[in-house]
Amino acid sequence: MSQALQALTELLSLQQQTTLQFIGQCEHLGLRQVFGGQVIAQAISAAQQTTPEGRNIHSCHSYFLRPGDSASPIFYEVEVLREGRSLSSRRVKALQHNQTIFYMTASFQASEQGFSHQSTMPPSPAPEQLLSEKELVAQLSATEINQQFVDAFSQERALEVRPVQPYNPLQGHVAEANRQLWVKANGTITDPSWLHNALLGYAADLHFLPVALQPHGKGFLEEGMQVATIDHSMWFHRPVNFNDWLLYDIQSPSAQNNRGFVRGAFYDRNGILVASTAQEGIIRQRS
Repeated sequence: MSQALQALTELLSLQQQTTLQFIGQCEHLGLRQVFGGQVIAQAISAAQQTTPEGRNIHSCHSYFLRPGDSASPIFYEVEVLREGRSLSSRRVKALQHNQTIFYMTASFQASEQGFSHQSTMPPSPAPEQLLSEKELVAQLSATEINQQFVDAFSQERALEVRPVQPYNPLQGHVAEANRQLWVKANGTITDPSWLHNALLGYAADLHFLPVALQPHGKGFLEEGMQVATIDHSMWFHRPVNFNDWLLYDIQSPSAQNNRGFVRGAFYDRNGILVASTAQEGIIRQRS
């Protein structure tokens, strides 16, 4: 396991204060605000630690209420909504500086046998044929002025990301409203399955909302751009294995009223649909 992956798994494990209260530290990515995927993953971790053994998350729905401060810890409070015969429901509140910054409702279920079908995995080049995000970002250093971004994203990362369509968040270009990327853990995870699910929550926010900017030729880190998640939902269909590559296939079917909508699907290398995602957020160009 790489040092970066070890650090992220420690962040997601959280510090337990009481049965239903946890503290999470923040990852430093060169940005003032907290990465939304980190908050999603930590909320999944907090909720999972309050559910009966054998029940894994199958869906979660989140609202981002205020920007997080990456320089301060986040306090997570879990509320038990329901403990049924086969389903457990939880609500997680995240707080910083005595203010609620995030809410999540999540549902957990034990494994059952029943009907099963899925959509077909779209075509994509194999990850071995692609440059990593780290290699692509490092190429920006010679031409871009945001050296802080280049330095942060050129470091070793907990997850290895290989975009199918190279992009520049500092200088967008007009493209169709879809994107694909391969992602996996930078190392081997031997911990319980809930950690794989939490990491999928982290990965689900990578490259997501910015896809809504592609038809308009904008990068999410361009000067004057405001890009912020409002709500985010996930459905976990089948067991997640982050030790091998997952394809994240993303589309943006709509943007309107300064809001962009995106949806995505995670497939493993065998074409198995692992999870589905949806998100809406602010995409605004300030004058």
